[in-house]
Amino acid sequence: MLEARELTKTYPSGDATLTVLRDVTFNIPPRAFVAVVGPSGSGKTTLLALLAGLDVPSKGTVSLDGADLGALSEDARARLRGEKVGFVFQSFQLIPTLTALENVRVPLELRGIADSAARARELLARVGLGDRTHHYPAQLSGGEQQRVALARAFANAPKVLFADEPTGNLDQATGARIIELIEQMNREAGTTVILVTHDEALAARATRVIRLADGAVVQDTGRAA
Repeated sequence: MLEARELTKTYPSGDATLTVLRDVTFNIPPRAFVAVVGPSGSGKTTLLALLAGLDVPSKGTVSLDGADLGALSEDARARLRGEKVGFVFQSFQLIPTLTALENVRVPLELRGIADSAARARELLARVGLGDRTHHYPAQLSGGEQQRVALARAFANAPKVLFADEPTGNLDQATGARIIELIEQMNREAGTTVILVTHDEALAARATRVIRLADGAVVQDTGRAA
């Protein structure tokens, strides 16, 4: 589903060059649940951005579901993400002027999906928010907002879900509920999950852990899972 080959990302820093990622290589098969872990500054979020085609590497290649992201234009990468990728972020990133239902409908309507309201209601019910469809983000708790974000991420039945510290703003119990929902969707929908986290207990729930340090892979466990 995802293939990274010799991924390197550098930035100019005064008279020097800052290397954020260097020669990262791995394959992730369909239906996998992979945690990317490492200390702050190890390159986790940069790696996620490259895998999702949100940024381009200084060197190396990324293939997502058979598509070479480096061979695509920015518009083509955006279309690919709309069709095959879902995102969940630490900061939820809901549209504050839209209700929970309307937030989930956005990606469906952008793709011209018929009966988007019914699909959005179904997804909100699956994450336990069937009675909160007409509430705005400000009227929801942090855990409820993240569940709306998760429902929105699965609106287009993505092949890959990228989750960047999805429990970072939540208490332990609420965060555990969010991960249970991600695990459930991984099992039931067969969605490949790439989870970026600094939480070792959370990472232990994945079937594979890729550990970064100073921009390089230093450990890759559970690869056959």
